[in-house]
Amino acid sequence: MTKAIFVTGTDTEVGKTVVSCGLIKALQKHSSGLVVNGFKPIAAGAEQSEQGLVNEDGLAIQAVSSSSLSYQTFNPVVLEQAIAPHIAARFAKKPIDTHLMDRGLNELKALSDCVVVEGAGGWHVPLNDNAGTMSQWVANQQLPVLLVVGVKLGCLNHALLSVQAIKASGVRLIGWVANVLNDDEQISTLNIEYLQGAIEAPCVATIPYKTDLKPQSIEKYFNINKLIGEM
Repeated sequence: MTKAIFVTGTDTEVGKTVVSCGLIKALQKHSSGLVVNGFKPIAAGAEQSEQGLVNEDGLAIQAVSSSSLSYQTFNPVVLEQAIAPHIAARFAKKPIDTHLMDRGLNELKALSDCVVVEGAGGWHVPLNDNAGTMSQWVANQQLPVLLVVGVKLGCLNHALLSVQAIKASGVRLIGWVANVLNDDEQISTLNIEYLQGAIEAPCVATIPYKTDLKPQSIEKYFNINKLIGEM
């Protein structure tokens, strides 16, 4: 099994955190004793707490991870405003330090059998004003990628463009997840069928519309053997 996998999405708010947490639980369940931790290298949108600034997605990842570690271990770069990370960093007058992201991932890898890394926004989300992007960071880390497709109007174009961009970045797409966000079951099914034929990587989970979003519920939708076979 690979040491880490990166979860990206066709857009923001397509279910990356739901999928990441469900995947962590599915991997833990697949092999008893497997240490699987999550990692949110950067998050924008946070509130002050006893642990300092915390992000809702980061807290969700911390809650399902195998290891009991500080919040900052799971989310080393956290910005207060819920906007594009490079803009939030500019407003906070705090440039994004990718070395913190690098160090955080390496520390978790050393403690884990597998690390599920959740991105922010879509594939090419900017990290700074000098054209640095999350996709470049993933390419530098050479992380295999799992794509979350929000199945709704426009998803075919978004999914195919994302697949093309991931391939062009020089990293490997090892699977995708269909997260159904449209209440028209027939249209959703047809969209998923099209993407299954158009995307070379396998669909490793289909999450039904308005399903229970608890990680323990999401894990059952994963074909974890198929995903591990690609890893």
